Amino acid sequence: MMKLKYYLIIDLEATCCAKRIITKEKMEIIEIGAVMIEAKSLKVVDEYETFIKPILNPTLTTFCKTLTTITQDDVNEAMGYKEALGDFKKWYSKYDDFLFCSWGDYDKNQFKLDCRLHDIAFPFSDEHLNIKKLFAKEQGIKPCGLDTALAHVNLELVGTHHRGIDDARNMGRLMPFIVCTIHLSS
Repeated sequence: MMKLKYYLIIDLEATCCAKRIITKEKMEIIEIGAVMIEAKSLKVVDEYETFIKPILNPTLTTFCKTLTTITQDDVNEAMGYKEALGDFKKWYSKYDDFLFCSWGDYDKNQFKLDCRLHDIAFPFSDEHLNIKKLFAKEQGIKPCGLDTALAHVNLELVGTHHRGIDDARNMGRLMPFIVCTIHLSS
């Protein structure tokens, strides 16, 4: 197994609605939350957050604002996707040899959708660690939500659930319960 230096944990929030008027294909990223975890110590070494102004559905639904606590002003004053992605890439490019991780495959797929919408290249390799799936395997349970996973290992949710940066931080707190066998075998 290769020696990895960092885990880049990403959590995205996107436009959404309760009645599915905004289809999965029309959702757009409105927040990138990320933490960089040193693989050896499993400690957070850096974090990143930005809001993004959506173009397909620029007005957030009440459901979306309630779920995420992201306000209309947050996205109105935000960068567009291309600028935000450039800023994010500048931040994470300070770190070499990292693995893109997220809770499930949603975040990877949402990045791909937004990149297609804005006609830009997907910024990561195809290597991706679905930490939701690995957590379930390591803990001997069925895949579950982040809040349930935290409770399973007796950790309280810190911050606001469904806020990108807070969810990324909470995933970081779960890493010792997720990659323990990787570290034992390396």
